[in-house]
Amino acid sequence: MSLFLGIDIGTSGVKAVLLEDSERVVAESSTPVAVSIPRVGWSEQSADLWVEGVFACLDRLMAENAAAMAAVGGIGLSGQMLAALLLDTAQRPLRPAILWNDQRAGAECELLLQRCPDIGRRTNGAPDPGITAAKLLWLRRHEPEVVAAARMLLLPKDYVRLALTGELASEPTDAGGTQLLDCAEGVWDPQLCEAAEWPFDRLPPLLPSWAAAGSLRAPLAKRWGMRQVPVAVGAGDNMASTLGVGAATPGDAVLTVGTSAVACAVDAAFRPGPEAAILTSAHAAPGTFLSMAVVMSATASLDWAARLVGTDAVTLAAEAVAFADNGRLADAPLFLPCLTGIRTPLNRPDATARIDGLHPGVDRGMLGYAAMEGVAFQLADCVAAQRSVGIKPARFAVVGGGARSELWVKLIATAVGEPMELPVRAHVAGPAGAARLAAVAAGAPPDTLLHRAGALSIVVPDGKLGAMLAERKERFSSMLPV
Repeated sequence: MSLFLGIDIGTSGVKAVLLEDSERVVAESSTPVAVSIPRVGWSEQSADLWVEGVFACLDRLMAENAAAMAAVGGIGLSGQMLAALLLDTAQRPLRPAILWNDQRAGAECELLLQRCPDIGRRTNGAPDPGITAAKLLWLRRHEPEVVAAARMLLLPKDYVRLALTGELASEPTDAGGTQLLDCAEGVWDPQLCEAAEWPFDRLPPLLPSWAAAGSLRAPLAKRWGMRQVPVAVGAGDNMASTLGVGAATPGDAVLTVGTSAVACAVDAAFRPGPEAAILTSAHAAPGTFLSMAVVMSATASLDWAARLVGTDAVTLAAEAVAFADNGRLADAPLFLPCLTGIRTPLNRPDATARIDGLHPGVDRGMLGYAAMEGVAFQLADCVAAQRSVGIKPARFAVVGGGARSELWVKLIATAVGEPMELPVRAHVAGPAGAARLAAVAAGAPPDTLLHRAGALSIVVPDGKLGAMLAERKERFSSMLPV
């Protein structure tokens, strides 16, 4: 039996999974992580909360699965992308990390484009406030003392690995989200660093996602009853989730429905699409790239709607199902769920959400349904945008928290017009992908990364529902900003 530990550092929480033979989930643990919103449009997180969350998860796994923890052969990491975390000379955070959904750096995006007009063709995409480089410029202008004291830029999973091993490193999937990396070549780019006013020597060394970057520190190994196993460099969360269900060859596509939603399509070539606000970086499987089209607020939209009506997202999702079962979908309002702007295909971080069609009969279930439907419509726009730039997604799977809702997956399949596979362990795709990288770092063959997960079921487009959605999609599209 080969056991590997995969850890995912998400926006809303940390999840850790023990995976046997790169397939079977032996045990899992999760811990929530708080997000700070100092001002409207800002989003920050204390980096030490990531480490505390990981330690809490592993403490729990040790307490409940000591024998399995002792058998672990390696650790892999997955993490939320695009954050800006600055460390001082002691490798301690100088301020909270600015997250992927932060919108403060709009003016800096214009400056980046002026300085490097072809930046969208060289990096992961067009400048956006959520991407790291614009945040670095914002910090230089608004918190110059922090930038002056900074000696290293790190991404979330890389900070956690630093805590686990004491080693500084990153890799092309996550580094591609900084706009400091030449994505086609997979190397830090001095000209891009100059445009972002970030010193080239304050970036971590780059290794392949599946390489080992140090070993678990002795005190931590003792704490969790483990050996000093290798820790893989890891991958950005979208790449890890895609890899976690075995989507590693061109034509594979995975729709991740989490806090945000991302249409991830595997390609053999670096095929940027900045004109449609598509992000393109290296994939975590050798010789491939990942095209990512982004819905900024997915389960976050359902969470917001639940808070608005005084319930929780699980309850609201159930009420949405009950409403949909009544067959009165035309009575539901339309919800444009861009609570934190629109990325793909319009690149409008300033866009705000809208609800149209409110009437006295609207209840909680209708609002929950409208949130799910709006995200499905936006995902359909994402896939259409990818196809418009030459990406050819052909085999679709759905993962993430939203994949637990049969209604939501049916809406997505029907809106996109493609069958959607529900893979086994879809809810732990990120840490499962990280565990696969750990297996290769510990000596397993690289083709371990290519094995597709089995399917629990396949959800096909619903023809009757499709006719209804087509009419509603026209009205939805008219709500988009111009």
